[in-house]
Amino acid sequence: MLNKTPNKSPAMLRVEKNHGERLEILIPRLINGFGITKAAEELGISKSSLNYWCMKLGIVRQVVALVPGERVEVR
Repeated sequence: MLNKTPNKSPAMLRVEKNHGERLEILIPRLINGFGITKAAEELGISKSSLNYWCMKLGIVRQVVALVPGERVEVR
């Protein structure tokens, strides 16, 4: 069986240890709550590093523009 867990860099492991949470859970929560810039600041990394980490970990980011009164539901 193939191991689908990506190799994490020392910086990634440090951030996980400091926040006490796996990056696969932490990153989407921070991005959804604060946006990409503030999430990167909270993690102590650059926005480009955060984008790379998302790609490496398989975290998909999508932007949705809604007209007034329109809603989106994520399942």
